[in-house]
Amino acid sequence: MKIISWNVNGIRACVNKGFLDYLQSEEPDILCLQESKAQIEQLSDHILNPSGYFGIWHSAQKKGYSGVATLIKKNLKPLNVVEGLGIEKYDSEGRVLQTEFENFVLFNVYFPNGQMNEKRLQYKLDFYQELFTLVNDLKSQGKNIIICGDYNIAHTEIDLAHPKANENYSGFLPIERAWLDKIIKWGYVDTFRHFHKEPENYTWWSYRAGARRKNVGWRIDYFFVNKEFLLHVKATAIQQDVLGSDHCPVKLEFLTP
Repeated sequence: MKIISWNVNGIRACVNKGFLDYLQSEEPDILCLQESKAQIEQLSDHILNPSGYFGIWHSAQKKGYSGVATLIKKNLKPLNVVEGLGIEKYDSEGRVLQTEFENFVLFNVYFPNGQMNEKRLQYKLDFYQELFTLVNDLKSQGKNIIICGDYNIAHTEIDLAHPKANENYSGFLPIERAWLDKIIKWGYVDTFRHFHKEPENYTWWSYRAGARRKNVGWRIDYFFVNKEFLLHVKATAIQQDVLGSDHCPVKLEFLTP
């Protein structure tokens, strides 16, 4: 199976930049989108349910903000779909879609950004706690877990171009990075780093100062899986050459248990 995760920074804008062509050429089994920035009524059916796929959309209440969507090939039928965490202050922003299949549970997540102020940073940290309380409970039941999306945290110095210059900014704060340490301690694996140890692999670039052309970026989009599932994972990739957003897609390929 092949799952791709992509923060599209506005699905309508991304469609105008070749999104549907990318989907048809790549043909993932599942495509997880973050920051869709659209209500269902604002989208035509060829975006909501692209050819060969059906879409599950969880939008924010606020128009033009946040939102996640999971596009699934029509031959795959999830056993269960859950929108959100059951907590209004997070669910109103459209941040989580959970789809359960026979051999794994997939979380498509747009983690909050904490740059606005201290209150928003705490919102972000609380969101991590609530999400992983749920995820850990499912893992304790023996389920395989895949958590993909925009985590809005660069884990270590290798994961951004200028670590020293950003150590006091949200996205690279010690208190945030400690959350990724905690996730790993709980038995989840950063699949990209498992296969790729080399630097200069980023998934997001500022639109300013030609950052993408210069590859001055951050790796903040991840696939984490429980370590028991890792033996089924065959490959991961960051598709830096795919344009259409300030993020690029990340890919996970695995054999179903």
